[in-house]
Amino acid sequence: MISMYTKQEIIIRYTREGKSQRKISRELQVSRKTIKKYIDDYYSRQGQGFEGEENLHEYLSEVPKYSCPERPKRSLTEEIQEQIDQLLVDNARKRSSGLHKQILKKCDILEVLHQKGHKIGYTTVCNYISRKEKRSSEAFIRQRYQPGSVCEFDWGEVKININGKRTVLQMAVFTSGYSNYRYACLYYRQDTLAFMESHVKFFAHTGGVYHQMVYDNMRVAVARFVGRNEKEPTQALLNLKGHYQFHHRFCNAYRGNEKGHVERSVEYIRRKAFGFKDDFSSTDHAQEHLIRVVDQLNVTPRRQTGQTSLELFNQEKEELWDVSTPFSCYSIEQLRADKYATVSYCCNRYSVPDHLVGEFIDVKIFSDKLKIYHKDEPIATHKRSYGAHTWTISLDHYLDTLHKKPGALNNSEALAQSSDHLRALYEKYYQQSPRDFIELLLYCRKHRISKDRLYDAEQVLLRLCPTDISTEKLTALLGNTTSSIPEVVHGNDETIKQASVAHLLALTNLTQN
Repeated sequence: MISMYTKQEIIIRYTREGKSQRKISRELQVSRKTIKKYIDDYYSRQGQGFEGEENLHEYLSEVPKYSCPERPKRSLTEEIQEQIDQLLVDNARKRSSGLHKQILKKCDILEVLHQKGHKIGYTTVCNYISRKEKRSSEAFIRQRYQPGSVCEFDWGEVKININGKRTVLQMAVFTSGYSNYRYACLYYRQDTLAFMESHVKFFAHTGGVYHQMVYDNMRVAVARFVGRNEKEPTQALLNLKGHYQFHHRFCNAYRGNEKGHVERSVEYIRRKAFGFKDDFSSTDHAQEHLIRVVDQLNVTPRRQTGQTSLELFNQEKEELWDVSTPFSCYSIEQLRADKYATVSYCCNRYSVPDHLVGEFIDVKIFSDKLKIYHKDEPIATHKRSYGAHTWTISLDHYLDTLHKKPGALNNSEALAQSSDHLRALYEKYYQQSPRDFIELLLYCRKHRISKDRLYDAEQVLLRLCPTDISTEKLTALLGNTTSSIPEVVHGNDETIKQASVAHLLALTNLTQN
């Protein structure tokens, strides 16, 4: 198809300059048939009653176009159209039956046609279905928010590597409707405890409470649907609302645009934080990285106004409602200690002191840890495990039993999960006398001697008598009180000599007491 400019040149050169069609064809490098077509079309219009300059202006202002007669479809035959229509009818029936997640997509329909031996392309099928299911475009209403009035909440899934292992985390994201100020934190699950704790952290971070919080139909916020549009909030949301005294609003189903700020923020934060870096040594390291990225996004100028989200947030901070004391978000369960001196929660086991076998234990469950009590006395704190059938064991909890059964120590899970220093101490000096090792740990527990202090005592003995490390010498050096052990000194020969003399005098005084 020639351009409007070429069409104009053909007519002008023929009518104004009197050039022949052959000459125009050579000059413009256009087929003589095309030249003749446009000249004949021009004069045919004159015969219909258009004269002079008015006719020239009208004709030359029209964009050239080809007249393509209707041609029969070679791939999309009537037989194929009927089969596609039938599949679309089946999809409509499934939607009306509540099976909207099991309808056939366009690629599935193409696969069905190929299985029946039809040769047709994906684009042809898509275009036909789009014409059949043409829907009217939806209009959206731009919103204007007052400072401190609305904040939106949503979850987003994040896939990163923790110590080389692919881990799926859940990112809780808050976004202000007025300032677009963002806040995010990571959890292992989208559960009730994470939902509540994320709000506690956010309100502590902002130093105030937004007037209204907006949620979609997430299960941690919506307990059940009442009627067609009404939703009943969960007890967790009611507890948060009662403590911080904010209003709440739920979006309509499948209407993410009703909380468009946070919908965009989830994708934006995830891409900026973990699109360039996805390897971390721990979840704490990943959380620190996320906080740095979000802080950077909040101080980046916005295209529309040139102001940063932090500047706008500082303006709306004065309008936030006062925040009360932090809400205590945990659940309590009463569990029974089994024969392994562990309690089981969510298919994972956590150790308790061995004398509590068979006893009922109170467990406070947080999103990241478990605090265990017996008769209102704290007896253990464990990092919460989100694996399956894992064991979280503390060696101190089994010392009394191991003192009676020292042979069980070598292959025990308790020793395997102990600190690197304790395992090294056992492997170097106590593999043939595990009872002495247990007695050493019992001594440390009785006198509240930390593992770091035990390590320092070992280093002192290694300088004084490196070939003979025993429980008697370690306990003698540690003493019967909690007095400090002289520090291990690193320096030149004279400094080391003076420190060694001080260590010998300290050891002599301890053994004589």
